[in-house]
Amino acid sequence: MNNLVVLTALLACTAAAPQYNRPRASAPASPGAAPKEVLILKQAQEVNYDGSFNYDFETENGIASSAQGQLKNAGTDTEALVITGSYSYTGDDGVPVVITYIADENGFQPQGAILPTPPPVPEAIQRALDYLRSLPPSKDDQRK
Repeated sequence: MNNLVVLTALLACTAAAPQYNRPRASAPASPGAAPKEVLILKQAQEVNYDGSFNYDFETENGIASSAQGQLKNAGTDTEALVITGSYSYTGDDGVPVVITYIADENGFQPQGAILPTPPPVPEAIQRALDYLRSLPPSKDDQRK
């Protein structure tokens, strides 16, 4: 797991490393159009020996991202890398899009107004789920 943490931190640093003496990054202005050069306005990153890290960047076209990560329960069977962060950009319709997220032992969990939301659970199904939760654990559940 420690190797995964180090590799993830190294990849984050490499991706966020200053682009000295290189051509500007380019991004398409619109589908089929020639790429437009985009400057990086702000960039910072820090990687620590304990596997924790943080980074932050912003481009002239309004794209921004930041994240912080640390190892949770290091050296145990429940060790997990926990990353919290956000990214933002302006959509094709001119509306700002902001996504915040956490990634941990429960997976990637994004939040944002642009993301679809599931429909509510029908009442009959919710009652059935509540009933199932009220039952005592089975022998199979006790073995886990």
